[in-house]
Amino acid sequence: MKARHLVMMALGSAIGTGLFIGSGAAVRTAGPAVLLSFLVACVLLVLVMRALGEMAAADPSPGAFSTWAENAMGRTVGRTLGWLWWAQIVVVVAAEATAAAQLLTELWPVTEQWVLALVFMVVFTVINLVKVRTLGETEFWFALMKVLAVLVFLAVGVALLLGLLEVPSPGLRNLTAHGGFLPTGLTGVAAALLVVIFAFGGTELVTIAAAETEDPQHNVARAIRTILVRILVFYVGAVTVMVLVLPWNDEQLSVSPFVAVLEAAGVPGADVVMAVIIILALLSALNANIYGSSRMLYSLARRGSAPRAFADLSDRGVPRTAVVVSVVFGFAAVVLNYLWPETVLLWMLNTVGATCLVVWGLALVSQIVLRRRADRAGTVLPLRMWAFPWLSWFALALLAGIVLLGLLDDAVRVQLLLTAGLVALIALLARTLGRGRAAAQPPCPPASSASSSSSRS
Repeated sequence: MKARHLVMMALGSAIGTGLFIGSGAAVRTAGPAVLLSFLVACVLLVLVMRALGEMAAADPSPGAFSTWAENAMGRTVGRTLGWLWWAQIVVVVAAEATAAAQLLTELWPVTEQWVLALVFMVVFTVINLVKVRTLGETEFWFALMKVLAVLVFLAVGVALLLGLLEVPSPGLRNLTAHGGFLPTGLTGVAAALLVVIFAFGGTELVTIAAAETEDPQHNVARAIRTILVRILVFYVGAVTVMVLVLPWNDEQLSVSPFVAVLEAAGVPGADVVMAVIIILALLSALNANIYGSSRMLYSLARRGSAPRAFADLSDRGVPRTAVVVSVVFGFAAVVLNYLWPETVLLWMLNTVGATCLVVWGLALVSQIVLRRRADRAGTVLPLRMWAFPWLSWFALALLAGIVLLGLLDDAVRVQLLLTAGLVALIALLARTLGRGRAAAQPPCPPASSASSSSSRS
């Protein structure tokens, strides 16, 4: 992949249904004070991504945070984290294919939902089997469309607030009307924070792509530096427009906040346009997550933590077996969702729902351990965490606080406990199976293979 692919993949992974739909639920939960929730969440995301960026620039690996956790804390932790993240992603792949098919069926009811889900899975499986550059180019254009959609939304919102449109401007009154700035109190801000944090899950995918990027040390550092500001602008900017344009208790915010704002601005056909954008966002995430899950499985196989066949590479440097195996689970989940739409997929999503907290927490611990080793060895790092170790510990403290808040919320508590149970099960299996001798590693990682493939393309 080229630098532009990595930057747009990083940005695209952060702009998805969490922003287009989940942000409205957060506004309804906390009112205008949701801005505080987003600011806290963005600060945490910035710190986590900076820590991940430091490790990715120093050691680009297809296993990313799983590999670094193994280097920092041992094989059992690395295995557990890798398999946990893989399990989450294959479930999310099925959910994204199903959701995109459902939305498209509502817009264009010419076939069954499961047929469209199957088509999406097949198309993006083929894209992931071709070569890395094809996948990177596809994701680049998907991400670009999402970015343009957010920019148009921000432009329309600002124009409305400045009174440049034919509809009257609401000004700043929605910040304090309808119960004040904190209509649901600090508990509402805390509850909204949980919604926002889960919406940010998946942004760590860019560190996996770093291993197949040209000049990863330079390009990863560049991507991390540029992406952080853009995420802040897009997320905080979009939510600011929402809370200024509409009353926080407007029911339309729960359905589609972007559509609600655009309709308030008098934009015709906003519902159809945003439905198409959300479908594209889901397909973009589907594409990226098939990629991420296959690379994680490939890395686990290279480290002797999965069957060695999963580490086989095609002539173009694509771990095709890992792609197929990851997608098979996605196909199976789609079938299960078709048979039991109200139970199986929902249960699986709840089980892996809090995975991002585990990934981020162990990533921060890994960064602290590996950074101290690097400092003792006098290693010069291409990208460094700010104010180390204080900001790393601060980010861990924020995560711990979020977990405690989650335990006080009935719905989130279920996710946390199910994820904890899954972590314990995977760790037990990893510990038991890890007593065997590790498989020998294949000679070439995909980074070098991808680079040679890119040079041929």
